[in-house]
Amino acid sequence: MKHITLITGGQRSGKSSYAQKLALSLTAKPFYLATARVWDEEFRERILRHQRDRGSEWMNIEEEKYLSRHLLEGEVVLIDCVTLWATNFFYDSHSDVDLSLKLLTEEFDRLTQQDAHFIFVTNEVGLGGVSTDPLQRKFNDLQGWVNQYIASRADEVILMVSGIPMQLKVKS
Repeated sequence: MKHITLITGGQRSGKSSYAQKLALSLTAKPFYLATARVWDEEFRERILRHQRDRGSEWMNIEEEKYLSRHLLEGEVVLIDCVTLWATNFFYDSHSDVDLSLKLLTEEFDRLTQQDAHFIFVTNEVGLGGVSTDPLQRKFNDLQGWVNQYIASRADEVILMVSGIPMQLKVKS
């Protein structure tokens, strides 16, 4: 059953909506592994709104960094999102890209050793211009490398553009 799907795209491209529909097409009771950290009150409200919008069919888990501590054998698991997950490691490591990448890839490997159907949602940050801010450039490098790592191990990769899914990779 082990299967890894990566859904990538720009902000508001329809990634999460597509991922949720995919998960619900695979099981009546999927797991939603949310990686958001509460940074301020506005973000807390955003998280609460997303939780309400998902509905009761979802098994919700809030986990900022250590996704593999949850036993998910045989389940369909939506991880939303890799970008926020990477942000948590980046912030806690004081913007150390190499350390963050090492910790993220190790944690990804531990999580995906489980026999489950994983659906990862991430932002494709490399489609925009190059930031004038050095910290943002460092984070964009980290995000791009994490996305490449997950994509190289994924069974399928889907790019969302304006709500339209485009299949980039399918392992047969």
